Amino acid sequence: MSSAVENLLGILDLEPLEHNLFRGNSPQVGWQRVFGGQVIGQALVAAARTVEGREIHSLHGYFLRPGDPKVPIIYEVDRIRDGKSFTTRRVVGIQHGHAIFSMGASFQIPEEGLEHQFEMPEVPPPEKLPSEADLKKMFMHMVPEQVKRYWERERPIEFRPVDLLQRYASREKRPPFQNVWFKATERLPDDPRIHQCVLAYASDMTLLDTSLIAHGRTVFDKDLQLASLDHALWYYRPFRADDWLLYVQDSPVSGGARSFNRGNIFTREGVLVASVVQEGLIRVRD
Repeated sequence: MSSAVENLLGILDLEPLEHNLFRGNSPQVGWQRVFGGQVIGQALVAAARTVEGREIHSLHGYFLRPGDPKVPIIYEVDRIRDGKSFTTRRVVGIQHGHAIFSMGASFQIPEEGLEHQFEMPEVPPPEKLPSEADLKKMFMHMVPEQVKRYWERERPIEFRPVDLLQRYASREKRPPFQNVWFKATERLPDDPRIHQCVLAYASDMTLLDTSLIAHGRTVFDKDLQLASLDHALWYYRPFRADDWLLYVQDSPVSGGARSFNRGNIFTREGVLVASVVQEGLIRVRD
């Protein structure tokens, strides 16, 4: 197993401190704040460790303060309700005596029911798209030094955007849609909850960027302040996060220094396995 995937699994393996209390650490990679997907994934781990016999079907989180990567995050779980079919948990991430993240999560016993889903759009398969190594050769000279250092490190999740020009280079204002394939770079353990947490981790990547396409901007623009404000995720069907998943994203509206972004996640066979909604901060600075 690669060191990047091993580190990701270690980050998601929280330390139990006391009943309903867990401690999570952050990778020491030089970022000024904790990556939002990490906090979502760790909070889901904390909630899931207080639930048996039921699987996560939805979570709703709010980013309250920037996380400090230099110190651990304490996750406190409130066992709000254990019903006949559904279990509800509330999780608060705490640093320096303050809440930095709050999340509600709901778990359900397996049930049968009516089924339908949107069709997956027709896009090239990931094998016909440039790999991350290819992208580094194409775009490394364009990115800020801090982002360059991030790209130069081994990463646990690989992304392959369907439209490279739209994703990295275009200054043309286009409709805010993008499709991105992603997966863990190594095989993961078979535990379904690990795959759910890895998907939660990855779902915070690329989504906020979608709204910038409408303005001919990119995440590399130095005059933009970008941050996730909230994050919601719904799970529908089983999947593996170490198989290719297609992240179909759009941004219906932005304004007031905020943008609204949505995503549907499909297996390569076209099965819709999860949906994501996020509001983000997009602040233009002088």
